[in-house]
Amino acid sequence: MRDGRARHVAPCTRRPESLEVGEGRYGAPVLHAAGDARLLGSVEPRLVFGDQARRLLLLDEQPAFELSHWCGTCQFLFQRLGGADERLSLGELQARLSAALDDLDDEVITRFAALLEQGTYLPLLLSVQPRLTLPGQAGDHFAEEQVASWGVSSFWGLPEYPATAYYRTFETEVEDGAHLFEFVVPMVPPAWNDASRVAGHAARLAVSDRPTAVAVSTLDVC
Repeated sequence: MRDGRARHVAPCTRRPESLEVGEGRYGAPVLHAAGDARLLGSVEPRLVFGDQARRLLLLDEQPAFELSHWCGTCQFLFQRLGGADERLSLGELQARLSAALDDLDDEVITRFAALLEQGTYLPLLLSVQPRLTLPGQAGDHFAEEQVASWGVSSFWGLPEYPATAYYRTFETEVEDGAHLFEFVVPMVPPAWNDASRVAGHAARLAVSDRPTAVAVSTLDVC
């Protein structure tokens, strides 16, 4: 699901010199279905985007992630905090999602939307090719593209640190001097994943059955 209130993930940083304009280093997403924008969410959400002195994603009122400010000169950031300590999976939908969705499923959308604050959301069904990225290692956005454009943190003298492994799915230049990067950030580290479930998904992928994951997507412009 994509939230119509743009908030997260599109830093403008320098294009890697090996890429041409319009060429992505990661595979482009494939759109299978797009629903109509609709009002979703709960009056008692578990996930809330806070806009206080620190921009935070709150889980059960506890800071789960710190997000970047829209100051025009602030570096892009997502950083895991102590409140990101719980998966938000819905066990009763596990079998349906594991078998893969061929179209938008209203029950899946409604059940997961109950975790979110009320707003206008655009449901999408996409295929992506995520690549696991570890902080400070090859492919880390904060250690590579962000340092090339912004330099290291003026206070720490180091690259920004997301404090979590994450996945890169797509990036491309949208116009001269403006670049789009897409990230998938799990609520808990991949190291916490249940090994048997991971093995089950790997077996399904081996026979081309694609499991479905549910995410809320937001956009940052900086």
